[in-house]
Amino acid sequence: MYSLTTRSDTWRMLRGLVASVFIALLVACGSKGGVSPSAGVGEYKVQRGDTMYKIARQHGQSVDELMRMNSIKDPNRLRVGQILKVRGGSSGSLPSAGSSTAQAPTQSTAASVAAPRNINLAWPAKGSHRRGTGNQSQGVFIKGEKGDPIKAAAAGRVAYAGSGLRGYGNMVIIAHDSQFLTIYAHNDTLLVKEGQQIKQGQEIARMGDTDSSDVQLYFELRYDGKAVDATRYLPK
Repeated sequence: MYSLTTRSDTWRMLRGLVASVFIALLVACGSKGGVSPSAGVGEYKVQRGDTMYKIARQHGQSVDELMRMNSIKDPNRLRVGQILKVRGGSSGSLPSAGSSTAQAPTQSTAASVAAPRNINLAWPAKGSHRRGTGNQSQGVFIKGEKGDPIKAAAAGRVAYAGSGLRGYGNMVIIAHDSQFLTIYAHNDTLLVKEGQQIKQGQEIARMGDTDSSDVQLYFELRYDGKAVDATRYLPK
């Protein structure tokens, strides 16, 4: 088990990773607005109430990266008016409902990509499936009936539960460790909340068609924020 401090640090890092995943999903879907990444370096003036985590999330960075950029050793020692180096022009804050104009993912023939290490997954839903969505994605569409149970593919912690990324509907993101995330989109009902610990096979949502023309689950596996072929790790 992690100590309380270690769990807190790990959670902040995972939230930073989730913010980068939102940016990647927007890019993969050809977003016309909202979050957009930039390689440049900008500046941010610390405001009252700011935290390292809040600033990092707003600029699509992890806390560790933001600390390295500014040679900060203690993330709790921020002062109002302090100027920080940040990623210029990008905002990685987790969006609220309807804040993005991303389009729903579409089928493609993306080459199968593997993660450098293994994760044991269980199928998150029953039904026919097809792989290959978007230009940069390795996701899986699983068709079923409205209200069918959606289950966690592996144990972990809910990093996001909401409808803030248009094109994905009601979505859950589960962090399984500091590198693996799974995404569950187009749900009708969400049954979990952010920060909740989840067991493999636990019901997390009900299948639906939010932001989708069909009743289906869009399932995706990501390693270090990059989409990998989930079918390599799911049972045959």
